[in-house]
Amino acid sequence: MRTSLSSFLYYNYSLEEAIQRTSVAGFDAIDIWGGRPHAYRDDLREHHIRSIRALVDDLGLEFASFIPAQFQYPTSLCSPIKNIRQDSIDYIKSSIETAARLGASVVSLSPGHTLSDQSQDEGWELLADSLTQLCDFSGNYDVLLALEPSDVFETDLINTTLQALDMIDQIGCDNLGVVFDTGHALIAGEDTPTALENLGDRLFHLHLSDNDGTRDQHLIPGKGIFNFEELIRTLKNKQFEGFLTAEPGWDYTLHPDPAAVETQDYLFQLIND
Repeated sequence: MRTSLSSFLYYNYSLEEAIQRTSVAGFDAIDIWGGRPHAYRDDLREHHIRSIRALVDDLGLEFASFIPAQFQYPTSLCSPIKNIRQDSIDYIKSSIETAARLGASVVSLSPGHTLSDQSQDEGWELLADSLTQLCDFSGNYDVLLALEPSDVFETDLINTTLQALDMIDQIGCDNLGVVFDTGHALIAGEDTPTALENLGDRLFHLHLSDNDGTRDQHLIPGKGIFNFEELIRTLKNKQFEGFLTAEPGWDYTLHPDPAAVETQDYLFQLIND
């Protein structure tokens, strides 16, 4: 297992500076956040892509995944409003293209939240249609899609790994899997070993953050109540060889370097104990 850091921690820095600081903190890879000022749609010209890939190579890093700006700002893959859903699909398609150009092999996807006058059945079917279109599109690239079960504030459609697997089974896309997010899993009351066993080879990626069990606070791992020791034991038993991507949140963006170092030190100790 190797460690990665979401570039969102360096929200107030350029993408190049975020990459450099991620390397200094000791991470093996970086997850590129697809919002501004990092990698929003059409912001990165070809010469930017080349220079970013060269920088990552020079620093000995890798791209673990690409995280489009989602959670209803500005997308909703289940929206009943036709132009909003179409724009959301188009945005994710552009994110898949950007991920492929950067060399990131996974793009994470938010299920979205239904509107107040929209039924969950309609939202589910619209999400299924959106995901099917995106799976077909990503088949043209060497990119996997990973659906992220999230807490009730972010989605009322897919809150657990079993719900994510239901969606995957329904649409039958081989290139669609799951991001297991420890913060969301804690709020949903998921049992980590059971959830990871159920996911099997559909576990495409992991996001690591912590909270108090009530809200997705995006605390540094170890600052809340999630059992990371159990997570690492389970992943070792599964012989998981992917990345562990830390996602410290807003509370750390004004002073990100200490948070990055503390996170890497904690993960390194967990992995190597």
